Amino acid sequence: MAVITVAPQSIELTTELPGRTSPYRIAEIRPQVSGLIQKRLFVEGSEVKAGQVLYQIDPAPFEAALANAEAALGRAEANLPAVQARAERFKALLADKAVSRQAYDDAAAALKQAQADIEFYKAAVQSARINLGYTKITSPISGRIGKSSVTEGAIVTAYQPAPLASVQQLDPIYVDVPQSTTELLRLQRRLEQGRLSGAAANQNKVRLILEDGTEYPLEGTLQFRDVTVDPTTATVILRMIFPNPKRVLLPGMFVRARVKEGVRPQAILVPQPAVQRTPQGSPFVLVVDAKGVAQRRMLTLDRAIGDQWLVSSGLAAGDRVIVEGLQRVRPGMPVKAVPLGAGKQPSSSADRTSQPPAKSN
Repeated sequence: MAVITVAPQSIELTTELPGRTSPYRIAEIRPQVSGLIQKRLFVEGSEVKAGQVLYQIDPAPFEAALANAEAALGRAEANLPAVQARAERFKALLADKAVSRQAYDDAAAALKQAQADIEFYKAAVQSARINLGYTKITSPISGRIGKSSVTEGAIVTAYQPAPLASVQQLDPIYVDVPQSTTELLRLQRRLEQGRLSGAAANQNKVRLILEDGTEYPLEGTLQFRDVTVDPTTATVILRMIFPNPKRVLLPGMFVRARVKEGVRPQAILVPQPAVQRTPQGSPFVLVVDAKGVAQRRMLTLDRAIGDQWLVSSGLAAGDRVIVEGLQRVRPGMPVKAVPLGAGKQPSSSADRTSQPPAKSN
């Protein structure tokens, strides 16, 4: 019978989790003043820069308000010297008791009021200038802008609920992936028990599988695990960030993220054809003992890796597992075990080295 000898090896474990993409930043464009849209200054679906003017609101009412505030400020400033001189004269005359104390107090109060009026109108000028600036609606971020909800001639109101358009930054882009708390606890337990090492190279690096099954060429980074569990799904969110220079990834796209769990330093792998199941579905293999007799060995399987099974328990280093001729052998039968020929060696995953299989009669 063809057998392979079990040899522990170090492998890197990964898991694939479904998720969706979301923009790195998103800005909903809303007016900050009310008015009539004169111009739309962008092409829908194009790239825009931070500070770029997107819409022009009719500035005429705001220019008039600014001119009015500047005129009021000028009037207040023109009145100040006369009021100030009167207050100074009354102060000098008060020392000679040429005027009453009440007259001086009235003059001093008029001076303070004139100074306060100037500050008030300065603020009014600044407010009018700000409102005039708001007639140019600009983009707060760089990114791709979507469709416009208004055209020229539309009336808009300040801070209206409906945005005029949305700008999304797509490079880089987020991928949000839910992970079950059950799997998270299992992973933590494996790390604590030493069955899994978290010291893998580039542990936070993530690969992405697109909707059509192809692998995204650029590698991403795992940023964080959320600390709040969604009570409806019993999952936590893993957020990853991927470079997206060619805009291949779009917001809302369904993807699968290949996340690194860690390194299993003493992993035991057996070819999938060597694993059989009882009528109850329990997995087992046939091994050749030291006396050359086939024995049934019940297994606990972790997961499939390529064309092999990762065995959690049931096998040890040095066990000889029958991989060919299983139809002709039963537990308790004497067998002649020879190593599987190199030409029929089972294939293995690219990210691990497999034990040289054996061949038997």
